[in-house]
Amino acid sequence: MHSPDALRSPRLGRGSVLLRTLLIVLLLAIAAVAGAGYTLREELSRPVVTEGERTFQVAAGASLRSVLGELKRERLVRHPRLLEAWARWHYGARVGLKSGRYAFASGSTPRELIEQMRAGRVVLEQLTLIEGWNFAQFRQAIDAHPAVAHGWRGLTPASIMKALGQEGLPAEGRFFPDTYRFAAGTADGAVYRMAFERMQQELQRAWQARSSDLPLSSPEQLLTFASVVEKETGREDERARVAAVFANRLRIGMRLQSDPTVIYGLGESYDGDIRSRDLVTDTPYNTYTREGLPPTPIAMPGAASLQAAAHPAGDKALYFVATGNGDGSHHFSSTLEEHNAAVARFLRRTRGH
Repeated sequence: MHSPDALRSPRLGRGSVLLRTLLIVLLLAIAAVAGAGYTLREELSRPVVTEGERTFQVAAGASLRSVLGELKRERLVRHPRLLEAWARWHYGARVGLKSGRYAFASGSTPRELIEQMRAGRVVLEQLTLIEGWNFAQFRQAIDAHPAVAHGWRGLTPASIMKALGQEGLPAEGRFFPDTYRFAAGTADGAVYRMAFERMQQELQRAWQARSSDLPLSSPEQLLTFASVVEKETGREDERARVAAVFANRLRIGMRLQSDPTVIYGLGESYDGDIRSRDLVTDTPYNTYTREGLPPTPIAMPGAASLQAAAHPAGDKALYFVATGNGDGSHHFSSTLEEHNAAVARFLRRTRGH
């Protein structure tokens, strides 16, 4: 016959084993968590770009897991699943990485990579539009840009203006020449819109601050006027004087007689030389045969030409001609006699006499 203590002792032994097992499991779990925490802290703060910079492309719609997997293949992270868990805990279930091309600077850590991609601090592409370009040249630059998503390629100028909500407005001159920066994959329509809205802003600013005696009746006329000034001279110090000549002519009803307007009217038939017959061949843009401004701008005027057109110099000149000095300068005259003498000097210089 067994005593009560003898009967209970085996049960107490099994309980002790279970308790020890649970304690071991708990200690192992604590150690694993502590180890994971240490690994995570080390991973988050470890510089992964040691020299120069590394570029990385995040595809549109890519998930956090796929991006971290690609970063591991690029040897920029070592523990993608651990980083994924941290990011979802730290930022929420939707981490929201932005697509685009990134440049990771020297010394960047995985935490900084993730934060950079969340913020969308992508490498910006750029497109430079040159003062004096016409719309065809502007289109060619956009269509040739490799980082632009080309959705409007092949549209007519009228269709482009309609897509911009400006149906019936001529496209020529309506886009501001500047350097535009954007993320790779930006739609060409967005670039058109940036340049169009910028021109609207610059034009309204110039129009509101225009000289009180300016012989123009609308911002549209100012834009056309500025485009002629843009094409007539590339010299900063002459723009306001060129604008004064044309403003003086408009005031007295004298024809502008601007060669760039004639050239624009010739279109694709212009071969680089303007001839006497071109000056007397009538087109809507021939300001030798027609009075007033041409019907539309002839180019994209820059800010300097807009300002010169809005504030012509206080000059009584009605004529100007190149000096022939090789510096792009012009001689300005208030009388025909003085102008004819300046033309004669120009011809002597260019003919080598």
